[in-house]
Amino acid sequence: MRDIMAWLKPENASIERLDLDREAFEPTHPAYYEAPAGKPLRLLLQARANLLAIWREKHFEPGIGEMKIFRRQVLVVNAPEAIKYVVATRHENFERKSPQMRRALEHLLGDGLFISDGDTWKQRRPLVADIVHKSRVPAFGGIMAGTTEELVERWNNLGDGASVNMLHEMAGLTAEIIARSVFGNDLGPDGANEVTEGFTDYQSLVDSVNFCYFVGMDEGMPLFRTPSMKRAIKRIHRIIDKVVEDHLAGDGGDKSSMLDLLIRRQKRNPELKLDVVALRNEAATIFMAGHETTAATLTWIWYLLSRAPWVEKAVHDEIARVCGDRVPGVADVPELEWCRAVVEEALRLYPPVPILARQAKDADRIGKHDVKAASLILIVPWLLHRTEELFPDAHSFKPERFMNGKRPTPYSYIPFAIGPRICPGLQFGLTEAILCLAVIAQKYRVRVQENHKVEAVFQLTLRPKGGMPVTLHRR
Repeated sequence: MRDIMAWLKPENASIERLDLDREAFEPTHPAYYEAPAGKPLRLLLQARANLLAIWREKHFEPGIGEMKIFRRQVLVVNAPEAIKYVVATRHENFERKSPQMRRALEHLLGDGLFISDGDTWKQRRPLVADIVHKSRVPAFGGIMAGTTEELVERWNNLGDGASVNMLHEMAGLTAEIIARSVFGNDLGPDGANEVTEGFTDYQSLVDSVNFCYFVGMDEGMPLFRTPSMKRAIKRIHRIIDKVVEDHLAGDGGDKSSMLDLLIRRQKRNPELKLDVVALRNEAATIFMAGHETTAATLTWIWYLLSRAPWVEKAVHDEIARVCGDRVPGVADVPELEWCRAVVEEALRLYPPVPILARQAKDADRIGKHDVKAASLILIVPWLLHRTEELFPDAHSFKPERFMNGKRPTPYSYIPFAIGPRICPGLQFGLTEAILCLAVIAQKYRVRVQENHKVEAVFQLTLRPKGGMPVTLHRR
C-alpha cells in the first residue's frame, strides 16, 4: 500500500546547503529524479506533483535529450545554439505554445498575447510591446517606488519582528503597482486583492499535466471548468471588465495608464479589432504577467538574502552609498548594481516560468534529432540556468556573476524567454523588482522563519510551496 501511495502522490527531497564561514549558499532545489527509466506513468505523476522534480542529473548538461512519453515525442533542448534555432531561426515552426499551457490559460486569458499565435499574435505583439516599451518605464517609476513606500509604512504599524507571509505581501505589492500602471487609479486595493486572489485560486485548480496530450490528442483535453474555477475566473473578469468598459465610455481614470494607451491606439486604428473582450484579454495578460512573476521573484529574493547575510550587507551598503536617507527612485536604478545583480541571480535560480513548451507545427530537425509534427519541444530555463558549463557552481547563489559588466552566453539566460516571444514587459519587471528591493531593504531586514522548510514547486509559475513565512526587522 505504501508503494502504491508513493506512486499516486510522489514526493521528491529538497536540497539546501549553507556554509556561513565560507560564505557559500546553495538555495533550495529538488533532488535529481532517480526513479527507474521506462515508466512514463510514474514520470507523469511526478510531473503532476511538481514539474521541477522530474529531471535527472544528465538533464543539467548541455545538449538535446529525446524521449517518448506514450505516443508523444518529447525533445528537451538545453544548448544555446539549439535554443536559438528553435526560438529564432525556426520561430514560425515552433511559435505555438504547448496545448497544456494553452488549455490551462485559455478560459482566463482568451486569446491574450501570452498564449496566442499566428495572425493574432503578429497583430498584437507590436501593440503591447509599444505600450510596455522600456522608454515608458520611467513614467511608471514613481508608481513603483511610491507603492512600495506605502507597504513599508504599513509594516511600520505592525511593529518590529512582525510575522507575515512574504509571498502574499509581494503579490499584494506588485498587484497594486501593476493595477495603477495598467488601470490608472481605478482598481484600488480591494479590486487588486480580488484579482490577485482570483489568480491564486485559479492556479491552484489547474492541472500541471494534460494526460490526453501524451496518449495522442494533439490539442489535449479541454480544461474542465469546475464551479470553483468558474468562481475564480468570474472574480477576475468582473473587475477587469468594469475598468475596460469605464475607459471605453470615457469614464476611466489616469490617462497615462497602459490600458488607456491601448484604448487610444484602438480608436486610432479600428482595424486592430480590440473590442471589450480583446481589451480585457490583453489587460488580464499584462496583469497576470506583471504581478505574478515579479511577486514570485521578490519572494525568492528575500529568502536568498535571509540565508546569505554577506550579500545582504553588500546590498545595504550600496543603497546607503547611492541613496543616503532618501527613498530610492527610478533615477537610481543604473547605480544599484548589487540590487540588479541580486534580481538577475534570483531570476537565474528561480525563473518565474521555468519551462517554455512549444508544439512543432511541421516536421523539422534540431541538431541531429528528427522532429515529428506535433512533437513537444521543451526549453527549460530551470535546467539551462543550472548547467555547470554555462554557470559554474550553478546551484549556488552568486550575484557576482552579473556584476562588472559580466553577461551570460547568448541564449543561455532566458528568465523572460528569448527570441520574438521575449516578454515585452522585461524592462518594466526588472526595474520594478530592483526598486522594490531597494526601497524595502533600505528600511527592513527580512528573515525566513526558522521552522519553515522552503521548497520550490512549479505549476503555472514557480512559487515557494506554502508561501514564505518571514519576520520583519527594522534597520
